[in-house]
Amino acid sequence: MSAGPQLRDGGDPAGTAPAAPPGRWRGLRPLILRIHFYAGLLVGPFLLVAAVTGLLYTVAPQLERWVHSGALTAPVSGPERPLSAQVDAAAATQPGLPVTEVRPSGGPGATTRVSFDAGLPESYARTVFVDPYTTRIAATEDTYAEWLPVRGVLDNLHRSLLLGDAGRVYTELAASWLAVLAASGLVVALTRRVRGRRALLPQRGGSPRARLRSWHGAVGIWASIGLFFLAATGLTWSQFAGANVTALREALDWTTPSVSSTLPAAGPAAGLPATGAAPLPAADVPAAAQRVLDAARADGVGGPVEIVPGDPGEAWRVQQTVRSWPSQQDAVAVAPGTGEITDRLAFADWPVAAKLARWGIDAHMGLLFGVANQIALAALASAVIVLVVWGYRMWWLRRPRLPGSRLPGPGPAGPPGSPERPSPAAVAVLGAAGLLAGLVLPVLGVSLIAFLVLDAVLAGRSAARCPAAGGHRTGDG
Repeated sequence: MSAGPQLRDGGDPAGTAPAAPPGRWRGLRPLILRIHFYAGLLVGPFLLVAAVTGLLYTVAPQLERWVHSGALTAPVSGPERPLSAQVDAAAATQPGLPVTEVRPSGGPGATTRVSFDAGLPESYARTVFVDPYTTRIAATEDTYAEWLPVRGVLDNLHRSLLLGDAGRVYTELAASWLAVLAASGLVVALTRRVRGRRALLPQRGGSPRARLRSWHGAVGIWASIGLFFLAATGLTWSQFAGANVTALREALDWTTPSVSSTLPAAGPAAGLPATGAAPLPAADVPAAAQRVLDAARADGVGGPVEIVPGDPGEAWRVQQTVRSWPSQQDAVAVAPGTGEITDRLAFADWPVAAKLARWGIDAHMGLLFGVANQIALAALASAVIVLVVWGYRMWWLRRPRLPGSRLPGPGPAGPPGSPERPSPAAVAVLGAAGLLAGLVLPVLGVSLIAFLVLDAVLAGRSAARCPAAGGHRTGDG
């Protein structure tokens, strides 16, 4: 729920302090509170960066259309020229470069994209935008996946801070702890002794910090489902946890299916050289693209599509590219020499897990429901931002001091024996949970163990300064 630090009860006169719960919960709840506090304090900056860059990304579609309108649009000036002529015009500007993808114009006024392997970094391509009515070259851009430069920059800024694989650790840390903060925040908020539905609504009375804590808790509760969703889907792109998720999906056969690129008979019968022979001559690619598109259209593959040439001796793939609701992801494999359909795969036939993964990723990217999806993501990103800021504000209002310094300290737990100290059994359970989590979510597991060690060190320092357990009382921040 919460994406920011909380420490102690804010002296809310309108509510009551939580009673000391009996049994094992008495030792576990303080530990959940401490983890919530430390995670918010230390991971908060990463969450803030992820939320701000994510908020910027929510406007990426509109920004891309505005900045790159010259590349994306062309005035309707008559009937469209054959796709072969458009691909031929694009290839003439990139001599010697193999075609890696063709996206025919998706509707009136839209350009055709022809991408080439120009030896760029992974996921990048040299893309030529062609006016489908005149075969005039509208623009040439180095694109990232299917995105033009401005959207590619925003995507990589959110994913890795433009730092490559090293920067992806930040998003994995943020996504991992976002779920933990949401869960621990729910526990903290919903186990407070409040009257009626006060946990779901912000309070008006009380001290400034109490009101801030109330807003923090209420916003976190309402946003919690969305935060869990962002954390779960965000981890699929992470560096370490993402690899584990991919391995799990492969083991459970939950991977996204694709059409087979195998031709019934590689060779003259399929209009292609045998596997391992020279690739399709560059001069034949435009005609092959036209043949493949015509075959796919005749087979019922409508709407915007992408055409991906296969390796020598393999079929080409034609797949729908509509990722809004309802998704259109039907695909066919086509022999480029003959136009024969060699394989089909309808989105309706995808496994349920693959469909859910597709929808989850598209919703995280703001593609599934168009503008409504973007607005929802912007609201969640804004919620994370205010939760982080409010959390730091609450900590600042009741910040402790470092011994012998005027600088603020992190807020160590009370001495052993005080109600705010977690029980050794609770620490052991959470430590074991951290070790288990580390098997699947390495960044989360390592950082959780680090937080437990930090809490133990600060508790030891607190005990050294105050050997006798006084009547310390902690609230739920």
